Amino acid sequence: MNISKLAKSIAPSPTFALNEEARLLRERGEPVINMGIGEPKNKTPIAAILNSAAKLSTGEIKYSPPDGLPSLKQAVIRYTEENYNRTVEPENIIISAGAKQSLYNILFSIINPKDEVIILAPYFVSYPEMIKMCNGFPVVSMPETGTFYPSIRDIEKVTSSLTKAIIINSPNNPSGALYPEDFIADIVDFCERNQIYIIMDDIYHKLVYDNKKWKPAYQYTNKDIESTMIISVNGVAKLYGMTGFRIGWAIANKKLVEVMGNVQSQITSCTSTVLQAGAEGALNGQQNVVENLRLTLENNRNIIYQEFKSFNGIKAIQPEGAFYIFPDFKAYSGNSIELSQFLLRKALVVTVPGKEFGLEGHLRLSFAGIAKDITAAIERIKWALDPTSPDEIFIGDRKMVRDWL
Repeated sequence: MNISKLAKSIAPSPTFALNEEARLLRERGEPVINMGIGEPKNKTPIAAILNSAAKLSTGEIKYSPPDGLPSLKQAVIRYTEENYNRTVEPENIIISAGAKQSLYNILFSIINPKDEVIILAPYFVSYPEMIKMCNGFPVVSMPETGTFYPSIRDIEKVTSSLTKAIIINSPNNPSGALYPEDFIADIVDFCERNQIYIIMDDIYHKLVYDNKKWKPAYQYTNKDIESTMIISVNGVAKLYGMTGFRIGWAIANKKLVEVMGNVQSQITSCTSTVLQAGAEGALNGQQNVVENLRLTLENNRNIIYQEFKSFNGIKAIQPEGAFYIFPDFKAYSGNSIELSQFLLRKALVVTVPGKEFGLEGHLRLSFAGIAKDITAAIERIKWALDPTSPDEIFIGDRKMVRDWL
């Protein structure tokens, strides 16, 4: 079978692969705890359900414009005014099948062969693969030692004449870091001066803890939407727990949005009108669902961080946002893939290897689940890794025998 070199070079999504493995184990009756999936446990907001149902009840489930339903665009315009303090027009918005497709549309529309895109480690696992799928080259900027924070100086060092864009994800997946305001201000200034796109992945922007405040990148430029190098990406998946709806959007200058619309029209024609209606319902409905989710996640964050603080040999930095913690497990193993596989096999806990995020020796654990599962998962991990722990324990009805890595 002949497969293209590009297709063969693209790695599978490690999170989806681990989720599938966990699903198969559950089907066999294994008491697996999935700490790998980035998916809130809350129910879809009733406003989203009712709006989707109303759309279905019309029986008129047809194509929408490639760039999205006008009514959903109006909801995004209002959302942008309220959360970004920017007034945009419908022509500045494209609705896509999730924020990931929005990111891919952007990269496909701006990258020429050999162009470079800077990503900040630790980074979302799909960034480098998306860049490669668009014939670009991912260039990684590492964080300052002992932190998850990038430095503008280090970014400048990896910038070249081929640099087309920088992707910023804050709050960050996988670390939960909220990048400092002065860093965002510096990177916006740097990109505006050098005509480098700054792609802001804001998918977790309201999930911030300890009374900290997220601020949009637009705050640090005096340019309007048509002239700024800032492109913002958002969606309903994380804030509303609507991961299965696959609705996201990008905001950019009108010419770029037009090009992205052409790209999208040739790939998916448009996004499902039923699911767009659900997203519209969520954006127009009561917003206390987001704050309720944030409070639940902050409590979960406190639980998992306290658990790791009492874990000998593990270095954990308290997340400031999103719903992941990214501890350093190098005291136990420098190979995060082997460690993740070991914990799944011996403790029946799903984690995601740090290597996939650009920082070896770490594991990503999601605390988007329920509190008792978080506590149980960390107890299992401690048992599996602590050589002084009992050789055998029962997990559910199954006896687990510990062996060392």
